[in-house]
Amino acid sequence: MKEIPVLFENNDCIIFNKPAGLAVQGGAGIKISLDSILAERFEGRPLLVHRLDRDTSGIILVARHKEAAAFFSRLFSREGEGEGGGPGGTSAGGRKITKQYLALCSGVPAEPEGCITMDISVKGESKKAGTLYKCLKSYPQSEDNEFSLLEMTLLTGRMHQIRRHLSQSGHPILGDDKYGDFALNKRLRKSLGLKHLHLHSSRLCIPNILDVTAPLPEYWLFY
Repeated sequence: MKEIPVLFENNDCIIFNKPAGLAVQGGAGIKISLDSILAERFEGRPLLVHRLDRDTSGIILVARHKEAAAFFSRLFSREGEGEGGGPGGTSAGGRKITKQYLALCSGVPAEPEGCITMDISVKGESKKAGTLYKCLKSYPQSEDNEFSLLEMTLLTGRMHQIRRHLSQSGHPILGDDKYGDFALNKRLRKSLGLKHLHLHSSRLCIPNILDVTAPLPEYWLFY
């Protein structure tokens, strides 16, 4: 657990800064997961209430008891919108949670901020998906090679939503081995040592309950 920094904790939850490469939950071919570590290290195993891709770093919240798990699970599934109180009676103000990510991408969006609303296929069915973005910084490398740091805010929670939206928009995330620019990733591995997906869960805000940020990993190519 020394390698998984704790960003926040109280009687209801613990928030970790998960490293890239650590699966949240076990499965086929996965020997070590955050869930298995929690079971081994904590008496009264903390409970998972949401997911984070194995290759994505950053904020992951686990609940300390069943009442908290039910409350946070409702919030993360959007069923908690309008909830009157938290697990200990703390008001959530009837508002949704805010989940923000940072992504290092190929190219620079034509508009400095906006909303991507392309639908995403989920188990063969087209689902509406929305992601707000804001370009925080650009990194010119050459006439035909430029990168950008984007702040992404989820409006919906589809699988691989940010990765798929940015790929569809022509700005794939560096190091993405599923939806990315594979030729670019290969060049960056040779020239700059790119090894990881550059997508980071950077902020989690639940009104009147918590507002937590996670620093970027040291391996990021640009800050």
